[in-house]
Amino acid sequence: MQFLKNIFLNEKVILIFIVLNCITLFIEGFNNQESILFQGALFVDYIITGVFLIEMTFKITVLGWKDYIKSNWNKLDFSLVMLSLPSLITLFVNIDIFDLHILLVFRLLRAFRLLRLIEFIPGIAGLIEGSIRAIKTSFMILIVFGIALFMTSIFSNFLFSDVSPEHFGNPMDSMYSIFKIFTIEGWFEVPDEVASEFEGGIKSLVRIYFIVILFTGGIIGLSLLNSIFVDAMVSDNNDALENEVKNLRYEIIELKELIKNQNKY
Repeated sequence: MQFLKNIFLNEKVILIFIVLNCITLFIEGFNNQESILFQGALFVDYIITGVFLIEMTFKITVLGWKDYIKSNWNKLDFSLVMLSLPSLITLFVNIDIFDLHILLVFRLLRAFRLLRLIEFIPGIAGLIEGSIRAIKTSFMILIVFGIALFMTSIFSNFLFSDVSPEHFGNPMDSMYSIFKIFTIEGWFEVPDEVASEFEGGIKSLVRIYFIVILFTGGIIGLSLLNSIFVDAMVSDNNDALENEVKNLRYEIIELKELIKNQNKY
C-alpha cells in the first residue's frame, strides 16, 4: 500500500499521466470510433480516469479533507475528476442512449490539468505575482478602454448597420469589428469594405472616422495600456534594483567617511 501511495502521490508520475491523457484526448478528437487507435485511446482514457480518482483518494486519505481542499490545485483536480467521472458510464451503458459529444466534453475538461505544469516553471510565482499586480494597476485603464470600445461600437452600429451589416449589423458584431481595429488586426479591411459603399466626400469622411478610431484606440489606447501593464509587471524588479543602488550609495558614503577619518590621524 505504501508503494502505491508513493507512486500516486508523486507529482512527476501524475504529470506523465496528464500528458498521456492529453494525447488520448487529441486522438479521440478525430472521432473515428471504428479505428483501433480510437478504441485504444478510449481504453487508456478510462484507465487514466481511474488513476486520477485513486490519486485524489490517496491525497484525501493522507492530508485529510480540510487540508486537501485548501490547495487551489487540489480544488482544480477535484472538480475536474468529478466532472469527468460521467464518461465512465460508457463502460456500463450502451453509448447509443447518450450523446457521445456530451461525454467527450466531460473528458476534455481533464486537459485543464495540464496547467499543473505551471508549477515546474522556474520563477513562475514571481511571474504570477507580477501579472496580478499589473492587472490591478491597469484596471482603471481597462475600464476606460472597455467604455471607449462600447461607445464606439454603438455609434458605429448606428452609422453603418445598413451599409455593412456583416461588420456592424448589430451591437455585438459592431463591437467585434471595432475591437479588431483597436488591436490593429482589421485596421484596413473593415474600413475599406465600409468606405467602398460610399462615394465622393462621404467616402473620405468614413475613412477619416476609422483613422481616428485606429489612432485613439489602437495606437494610443492599446500602447498606453500595454506600457502600464508591462511597467507594473517589472516594477518589483525595479524596486529591488533601486534598493540595491541605495544600499550601495550608503556604503560608498560610509567608506568615504572612514577614509576621511583615517586621513585625519
